[in-house]
Amino acid sequence: MKLWSPTIAFGGGSKYLAIVEALARDVRSGALGQGDRLPAQRALAKQLDVDLTTVTRAFNEARRVGLIDATVGRGSFVSRSAPPAPGRRQPSPPASVDFSMNMPPQPPEARLAERMQAGLAALAATPGFLDRLHYQDSAGVMADRAAAAEWLGRRLGPVPVQRVLVASGAQTALAGILAVTLKPGDSLCVPSLTYPGLRMAAERRGARLVAVAADADGVIPESFRECCQRAGPRALYLVPTLDNPTTATLPARRREQIAEIARSHGVAIIEDDAYGSLPPDAPAPFAALAGDITWHVATLSKCVSPSLRIAYVAAPGTGEAVRLSSELRTISMMAPPLGAALASHWMAQGELDEIVGAIRSENRLRQAIARETLAGLSIQSQPSGHHLWLTLPETWQRAELGAHARQLGVTVISSDAFAIGPAPEAIRISLGAAPDRETLRYGLSLLAILLTQPPGSVSTVV
Repeated sequence: MKLWSPTIAFGGGSKYLAIVEALARDVRSGALGQGDRLPAQRALAKQLDVDLTTVTRAFNEARRVGLIDATVGRGSFVSRSAPPAPGRRQPSPPASVDFSMNMPPQPPEARLAERMQAGLAALAATPGFLDRLHYQDSAGVMADRAAAAEWLGRRLGPVPVQRVLVASGAQTALAGILAVTLKPGDSLCVPSLTYPGLRMAAERRGARLVAVAADADGVIPESFRECCQRAGPRALYLVPTLDNPTTATLPARRREQIAEIARSHGVAIIEDDAYGSLPPDAPAPFAALAGDITWHVATLSKCVSPSLRIAYVAAPGTGEAVRLSSELRTISMMAPPLGAALASHWMAQGELDEIVGAIRSENRLRQAIARETLAGLSIQSQPSGHHLWLTLPETWQRAELGAHARQLGVTVISSDAFAIGPAPEAIRISLGAAPDRETLRYGLSLLAILLTQPPGSVSTVV
């Protein structure tokens, strides 16, 4: 079968739109039939003397409007349901794609807007609703703490409600926990690549950060032991499930070893379990293994929506919970009352599980798109998470890549934001902020094109 060989006179308009229009014209005229194979993108770019990104953008748009289908390993074909004419609607590709903000996707299946509206209406109809509009206890009202204790208990085991607090987001909770556990000058063990918000809060507290080595499975127990012997830390901070940024999940045996080391050296564990509810088979949290020395933080921002600004803390004991409550009052006064009430309502109705399930499913689809689009590159990822960690090819440096990507309208975060010490040549790519999968695929395809050729050859692209 002869491959499509269009003749296109590029004028002053967008070249990629000219390719889409030529494709649509040839489908209408019958020059291309349903199921006909299209040339490889690189070959078509060479034939038309345009950048590969121009052809990639054209194919993405043609797929979006239903002109073509793509099959991994087979190529692109005229869609068997291709419309005879796409009309004069002008495609509107995204001006930018943000891979920097690590937030959950908001798939239609989660029905977040509908659920928020219905949930708040149901709450407004309940007796005592107006009390929710007043100032609340800094630890959260008892109804919300009880709902959180039951929800957390499914993973942690039974947790007394007196040890559970409601905070205005994980960042607030972490700042309060650091204030309770550390004095200025104290050492805090952290992974060599760690969450920037924690680092910022610890530095503001005057803590000394001590890096613990990690591998593809997360923090290495022997490195943590050496840190305890050398630095005498007061606490260890980690994200044990779907680590931010590396996506590593600590195996159960390592968690047990780290808990044993922490106990033997009198070190508290600060467990940032932001993503713990996403994988259906995550190992038991540290709070289930060593609850008496663990501060467990579970936020809804990373598994539901950042708009809720609700996080739950399971403190090691009642006394620690009282001290944290005082710190939370100083930092933020209270958690958003309506957000906390809505979350409790969703827990009681089973809707929170449904939302998390929809986001988990969307994450799996987006991770599959990422694996397909970034095939051949060195990435660490987990199916249920909404970010991945990409080690750059030897030809690229992270600052150079970031500059090229920005000129294409793509934003990523380099390893510098996470590194305690020398930063590796790597970037974090967050998949959740893209509004839909086609935008995600489009942005990732631009990154793939950049990364699969040396920097000196992409000056025409940017």
